[in-house]
Amino acid sequence: MTSVASAKPLEADKTAHPMTLGVPAETKKGERLVAASPKTVGQLVALGYEVIVQSGAGQQATFSDEDYADAGATIGDAKAAWGADVVTAVNPPGTAQLAKMRKGAVLISMMSAPSSPDYIADLAKRGVTGMALDAVPRISRAQSMDVLSTMSNVAGYRAVIEAAENFGGMFTGQVTAAGKTPPAQVFVIGAGVAGLSALGTATSLGAEVRAFDVRPEVGEQIESMGATFVQAEAAQQEVSADGYAKELSKEQEELTAAMYAEETAKADVVITTALVRGKAVRTISAEMVAGMKPGSVIVDLAAVGGGNCELTVPGERIVTDNGVIIVGYTDLTSRMPQHTSQLFGTNIVNVMKLMTPEKDGQAVVNLEDEVVRGMTVAHAGEVLWPPPPVKVSAGSDAPPAAPTTPAIDPAEKARLDAQAAAKKATRRMVTSAVAAVLVVLAVSFSPLSFVSYFTIFALAVVVGFYVISGVSHSLHTPLMAQTNAISGIILVGALLQLGSTNIAVLVMSFVAAAIASINIFGGFLVSYRMLGMFRKEA
Repeated sequence: MTSVASAKPLEADKTAHPMTLGVPAETKKGERLVAASPKTVGQLVALGYEVIVQSGAGQQATFSDEDYADAGATIGDAKAAWGADVVTAVNPPGTAQLAKMRKGAVLISMMSAPSSPDYIADLAKRGVTGMALDAVPRISRAQSMDVLSTMSNVAGYRAVIEAAENFGGMFTGQVTAAGKTPPAQVFVIGAGVAGLSALGTATSLGAEVRAFDVRPEVGEQIESMGATFVQAEAAQQEVSADGYAKELSKEQEELTAAMYAEETAKADVVITTALVRGKAVRTISAEMVAGMKPGSVIVDLAAVGGGNCELTVPGERIVTDNGVIIVGYTDLTSRMPQHTSQLFGTNIVNVMKLMTPEKDGQAVVNLEDEVVRGMTVAHAGEVLWPPPPVKVSAGSDAPPAAPTTPAIDPAEKARLDAQAAAKKATRRMVTSAVAAVLVVLAVSFSPLSFVSYFTIFALAVVVGFYVISGVSHSLHTPLMAQTNAISGIILVGALLQLGSTNIAVLVMSFVAAAIASINIFGGFLVSYRMLGMFRKEA
């Protein structure tokens, strides 16, 4: 078997036979995912590996053995897949599967390292190099390998699908000849990857979404997706050096409890995502559930860690005495196996790219690389968990330091806020008065034709403001196309006046043509890039 480097990358042996990389079928009951799709198999083959896919491994994810073979893989049995030099899996293999692995092999899968010390010790005892995909450091260089973000993104999307399935109404409001129905009220707790995915999906379905996160800096992200950011004053969450959120303190939990009760009481759908290193944070109490409307739905994405809701039963859907539906499924990602497997497999490809610098089919476990070291939980018979703190520079990888705000007396704060509001109102009043005087003077001393044109302009400004401000975020792209059309009319008009002998008209025409052209071409460029995000790869 080809050896694997430990502390430093070894110079690749050009005569060495390419290492084998196994993709076995998942053994966890009900699991439909697979660690590689035919597309990612082709990418692994391009890195120089001999890929062995267990027969039927991708069947539940709609990938046939023929698809894998066409991508360059060898179809083998379980023994061949588990006996490869590098084995990739979604879930940590059991004892029976580990017994099939050879000493010195590399296992790449999720492992829940913080809560699995015995499992890691077993890997070290067997001489297997264990690389935990769910322990990737939260730094920008490792984002493409972060399976937690991948799984969370899918789970957030699927959570809304499950909520829509269980909710007894439509998410979007309807106006029909028979009357109208209001949009669903959705409340999302947590604006991490899963939360943002959930609120984005719910917003796109037409629901009115409110979202909460103890990190105030994510408020802009929430509102940019069309949701309303709900805050609990003075509740701010800390972030550890490796980019993972810390647990809430007792004081922070108390500050948010009242807000949770208020928001859940008026929500039709509640989606919770508070999971810290695999452990769920209790956010919804039984009393809060009792205060919710009959027929409302709670989808607990943290059910795998015990559940954010006190009444959640992991893996099950229950209905409370007051008619609230609580969905605690722990296999949301497996319910979308095709795309999840594709994304998961891409994460593994990126890991293998890092471990195969020469693209020669030789995996190198370089423990001097902070990403590789952070993932490696066992190697050469030794337990390497927990990893040393991630050393990051003062650049973008460093988590922002939490601002230290001195405590302010509530009464003093209210007084200062009132003063600021009064000054702002005064400035606005003075500015409005000056503008009104200037407009009156301009109209009084101008020709009648100017008054007519100015009236039309003023009405257009007012109407345009209310029309644009009332447009949903999801319609901004088609709205941009409409403004391009208006700019096109302006451009045509400006071009017709460029031949004028009046220097003032000529200058204004040139300026109008230039600005309209920038708006038109810029709008088309943005539209082109946005449409490219939805274009399928060849």
